[in-house]
Amino acid sequence: MPPKPQFTKFGKGKETLPILQMERQPLLRGSSTHSKLPTWTLFLAICAVGIGGTFQYGYNVSIINAPTQHIHMFLNETWTSRYHEALNPSLLTFLWSVIASIFSLGGLCGALMGGSMAIWLGRKGALLMNNIIAILASILMGISFPTGLFELLIAGRFLIGINSGIGICVQPLYIGEVAPKHLRGGMAMGTSIFLTGGILTGQIIGLRELLGGEAYWPLLLSSSCLPAFAQLLFLPWFPESPRYLLIDRGDELSCAKALKRLHGSPGYQQEMEDIQRERFALDGEKPRKPWQLFSDRGVRWQLITVIVMTMGQQLSGINAIYFYATYIFEQAGISTEKIPYVTLGTGACECLTALTCELYSWVPYVSMAAIFAFILSFGLGPGGITNTLTAELFIQSSRPAAYMIAGAVSWVSFFTIGMLFPFIVNGLKQYCFLVFLLECSSVAAFIFFVIPETKNKSFLEIRKEFHKLNFGRNSRKLEAELNERRQLQDELKNSQ
Repeated sequence: MPPKPQFTKFGKGKETLPILQMERQPLLRGSSTHSKLPTWTLFLAICAVGIGGTFQYGYNVSIINAPTQHIHMFLNETWTSRYHEALNPSLLTFLWSVIASIFSLGGLCGALMGGSMAIWLGRKGALLMNNIIAILASILMGISFPTGLFELLIAGRFLIGINSGIGICVQPLYIGEVAPKHLRGGMAMGTSIFLTGGILTGQIIGLRELLGGEAYWPLLLSSSCLPAFAQLLFLPWFPESPRYLLIDRGDELSCAKALKRLHGSPGYQQEMEDIQRERFALDGEKPRKPWQLFSDRGVRWQLITVIVMTMGQQLSGINAIYFYATYIFEQAGISTEKIPYVTLGTGACECLTALTCELYSWVPYVSMAAIFAFILSFGLGPGGITNTLTAELFIQSSRPAAYMIAGAVSWVSFFTIGMLFPFIVNGLKQYCFLVFLLECSSVAAFIFFVIPETKNKSFLEIRKEFHKLNFGRNSRKLEAELNERRQLQDELKNSQ
């Protein structure tokens, strides 16, 4: 016998939106209507978007380190054969710096493109199209050596940077929109897991015994096409973001089908109602441009939070830790070639403090342990949460633009720390990480005092929390107006 529907109240206080709910029916010996665990389709969809998203970013950050000396030789030989004179050491350093750093420039361009692609092509369509860029980049980097054109290597690194920038923007956008609110935090870790998995895979593939040797380094750089082909193979089997289908395209039938596949037939109704409420709240508002968010008082503190959190993630010391780790390993007499750069994930400021003391022979080992503890705490904190937090703080019309802003801030911060850290090390020596200790403490204080809790809250409920920060005393009046507007919309819907 089918369950009998009943109406109940939604929210707290004066908010009285009627929601159609189903009476709880036990499925297996007292289980609830739907499982608290994700369905296999949802889990595999997260994997399919991750392999061409943050995995690709981590992989391409990692693989460029192994063939450094071989690329230097390639530049020297190419320059000599082309101009019949040896390459000046300073020019060699400049060319290598361009090859290494143009990845960040490409990432910035990709971040600025990702939001628009997610609107025009959809979240899934943007990720699929992004793989074409990765394959083209792999071809250019792979043929640079046999053709003797180091310019192709530079172009390939720029394109793979664009690919990574788009992936980092669109992947957490998709995850944040498809994950049920009680699993959003756990699924956010998928971003960090695939990123660190890409770094680990790149370090292993880049070993001298595999593709890190002199004869195989072009294959190593062009191997980034493999995650792209994997995503092109698997992602088409999974649905588009239900929020995009209903709110942006107005396709209610496709949204319902996608929710049933991602959340299961018993538990998709609640998510469907949540998306409908967000659609009514938007009242036909079109996707916004990034510069429009800066002039909107209603998203002021959300925008400040995203900028502070993104800068805090990149300037926490996680990008500098690898360069300093190499120095620590050398001091301890450990070969860095035999230690994969395993990044499991900012957090523990105590770990940074431990890095500042090198007075005794045993201290490098303690520092090395602190490095791995720091990386682990990063993955369990900002590494996995920051990107998905952007999806939680903004509603559908502002979300792509917010990701474009967050991506631009992230890549600029990434480039800045890469430029400034060598000077910080030269100036502060073993005390260089005290700078990051101060930064971590400041961001932690901001999180504690400013950001409201978002756990198990819908996007509209989170926006309501930020109204108190954005409008102060006027927030109650605005809230009353919004509630009245929702009631009128519900009455109009019921009458139709």
